[in-house]
Amino acid sequence: MKIKPFKIEEWMNKYEHIAKYDMTTTCIKSFTLREFFEITKENFDKILDKPLDYGDITGSQRLKYNASKLYQQKDENNITVTLGAIGANYLVFLSLIEKGDEVTVIIPTYQQHYSVPEQLGAKIRFVKLRSDLKWHIDIEELERAVTPKTKLIIFSNPNNPCGTVFSDDELKKIVEIARKNDAYILCDEVYRYLNHVNNIQKSIADLYEKGISTFSMSKTFSLAGVRVGIICGGKRIIRRINRHRQYNTISISALDDYIAAIALENKDTIIDRNLKLVMEGRENLLNWIKKERKVSISNLEGGTTAFIGYEDSKNSYDYCLELFRQTGVLLLPGDAMDFPKHFRLGFCGNQADFKEGLIKFSGWLRDTV
Repeated sequence: MKIKPFKIEEWMNKYEHIAKYDMTTTCIKSFTLREFFEITKENFDKILDKPLDYGDITGSQRLKYNASKLYQQKDENNITVTLGAIGANYLVFLSLIEKGDEVTVIIPTYQQHYSVPEQLGAKIRFVKLRSDLKWHIDIEELERAVTPKTKLIIFSNPNNPCGTVFSDDELKKIVEIARKNDAYILCDEVYRYLNHVNNIQKSIADLYEKGISTFSMSKTFSLAGVRVGIICGGKRIIRRINRHRQYNTISISALDDYIAAIALENKDTIIDRNLKLVMEGRENLLNWIKKERKVSISNLEGGTTAFIGYEDSKNSYDYCLELFRQTGVLLLPGDAMDFPKHFRLGFCGNQADFKEGLIKFSGWLRDTV
């Protein structure tokens, strides 16, 4: 079965390992194992006695119990564990979408959200976040894009790449549209708890009976190397997803399961650490962009990325490639997310390198653009 090239991953795979200043990263500075066990105060020796077997097929009870506490009035039967959020999203698509279904996707977003449904035979309708609405959604446009034929509405919250956080009121309106048309909602919530102002963010799984949340250890918990994704939804849809899961997952790594369970038990400590890093990077980025007249930033409300427009005739691939070759600064072209004249910038990596990279970027803007 043919599928379109995954433009984001192809760009990053080609350049990120040779970039001097990698600003494509969406992750907060990752833990080392030593740092992780120090911050959680867990006894490292316990992991040495962990059997390297398949473990519990849909995730250990400890992990699923802790994951359920990310949501309101949910238990282990509302949870299944997958190979990262990318695996979580894929399983939702496989379990719900059939040829001829209509799917509405709010963009810009992760390409998986529309390329996989399209591969499965769905007709895709796009609704764009708008800069004149501070990168929020036009609810009336969404209402026109959702019909009784719509199987699924897909979006990320906080949004990747814009950093938009949908308000409770916006989420309720999206739910009203979905319920009216008997559609499911998939909300990719991998940046949940990383709001920049108000850290209380409701999950779609708590707001709607046909709402499905996907989450992971990669962003909020700085554990991208722990390949754990989480799906939370109604018990019926979780059973349906688990039937598909048996064909492509069996179980996740027993070691990843163990570490993820510890991380969730120390949620507040880890999120406090990571929010400080997010806000430091955000401040450095905003201080830089105040001085730059040739770029404009999205409305940063949450997450670890910014979506930045630029004044230049080049397409975003040429713009980012020229910058990279002349300075070593690597950005993600907006065209890789099917959104031209923009680039995505991650601001939560090593801050010394980040600030130095911004200085290089400023010099390039001054001298060549």
